[in-house]
Amino acid sequence: MGIRRHLLFDFGGPVLLSPFELRDRGAERLGIDVDELAGGPFDPGDELWRARVAGEITERDYWTEQAARFGLDIAGFMARFYEPSGDHLCRPESVALIDEVHAAGYRAGVLTNDLTAFHPPGWHDHISVLARVDPLVDLSHTGHLKPDPQAFADGIEAMGQAPGDTVYVDDHLDNVAAGGVAGLVAVHFDVTDPAGSHARIRDALEGGTP
Repeated sequence: MGIRRHLLFDFGGPVLLSPFELRDRGAERLGIDVDELAGGPFDPGDELWRARVAGEITERDYWTEQAARFGLDIAGFMARFYEPSGDHLCRPESVALIDEVHAAGYRAGVLTNDLTAFHPPGWHDHISVLARVDPLVDLSHTGHLKPDPQAFADGIEAMGQAPGDTVYVDDHLDNVAAGGVAGLVAVHFDVTDPAGSHARIRDALEGGTP
């Protein structure tokens, strides 16, 4: 059928591999056993993650507490997973979707809460797909973060398209719900099932209903 909608990705999770998928890397750099790191959606025993999913705490609350276990702030903690920066940290299937949307004549952008809050200056320069997305909306220091309606208003304005013509993808269900309320065609990215998630995104891009 072909691409019929624009694409707006959350970055961390849907495009950038989640820390949970990089646990071996993080554990090695922290000098600990991998079992000492929280497993998030891969770990039914991660009670703090359950609180995040339930909306009782924010994503930043979650990572602040995880980082504090090792005497680090969020940026210092994330560096153990994401340094050195590079395209090897991204999902090739998501990058390919972005390029396919562009090739079809549609816009592909990113709406993220935490790009410069979680990563140091210049980190994103080594992630080549970030140079190709337009718009790139980073809410790190705006004073409002998803799922705040203003966050989605910012993304929709930057896209310059009718929200119903734009597929929005996020790995957090509260953000997906808020994106739907904003009128976007909102799709959940389940990091435990990337293949199924990419299939749902493609279906929505081709005009399907999530």
